[in-house]
Amino acid sequence: MAVYEGYGTPVFHRETTTGMGAQLVLLGLLWTAVGLGPAGWLTGAVFAVSTWVVLTRALRRSWTRSFGPANGVTLARAILVGGVTALVADSFVRQPSVAVLVALATVALILDGVDGQVARRTGTATPLGARFDMEVDAFLILVLSVHVATALGPWVLLIGAMRYAFVAAARVLPWLNGALPPSTARKAVAASQGIALVVAAADVLPRAAAFAVVLTALALLVWSFGRDIAWLYRVREIPATAGAAASGTTVPEVTAPEVTAPEATVRQAA
Repeated sequence: MAVYEGYGTPVFHRETTTGMGAQLVLLGLLWTAVGLGPAGWLTGAVFAVSTWVVLTRALRRSWTRSFGPANGVTLARAILVGGVTALVADSFVRQPSVAVLVALATVALILDGVDGQVARRTGTATPLGARFDMEVDAFLILVLSVHVATALGPWVLLIGAMRYAFVAAARVLPWLNGALPPSTARKAVAASQGIALVVAAADVLPRAAAFAVVLTALALLVWSFGRDIAWLYRVREIPATAGAAASGTTVPEVTAPEVTAPEATVRQAA
């Protein structure tokens, strides 16, 4: 994912404002198509405004000169996630439209691999873009886990909450901020979370089978987080200079400002 950065240049908010407008249009379409109720409208509107505020502030702080095509893809995914969020909120007061919810979530998951490719091909990958991509992924998994939990039990919420719990823990244990090495297994586990939750939400499997699928996804998630946390714990005690010189290896850099979580719930740009 990417945001093209430049210093001393104004921030253009046309894309973020357009995104908020597109979110409201999607809510209107859901109202027309499936009868989205007040709970869904309110939740979707809060999501739209919150996304606009947070993204606009982040762009201003980064002195971004151009929004960039990759961020455009991620913003489209955020709009779809807003639609899923509205439908899940509405499902607490009325029968949800499972087909529409699953369709929106599926497209959002598919597009997850697009923004990273666009960023690399256009040479516009930045930490801000990656963080935007990460947060959209995390929130989609959280919302899907809330929806599936109503059918399979509160334990499903662990899938959506684990990444946020890690971020909270990193504020108390700074060594959790350490940068993790690339991992194909981590990416595979991350992808499995969204797939498992969408399959369970689609209600196409018997309850026992859906239970097994989501439980397996959670077990893989716990393993992935546990492996990464153990790695971060081991390297935390190695001095950044002396330890590296003695071993002849490069010690991962610790970046305090931002948390680089074990991206098992938040997929890295594919």
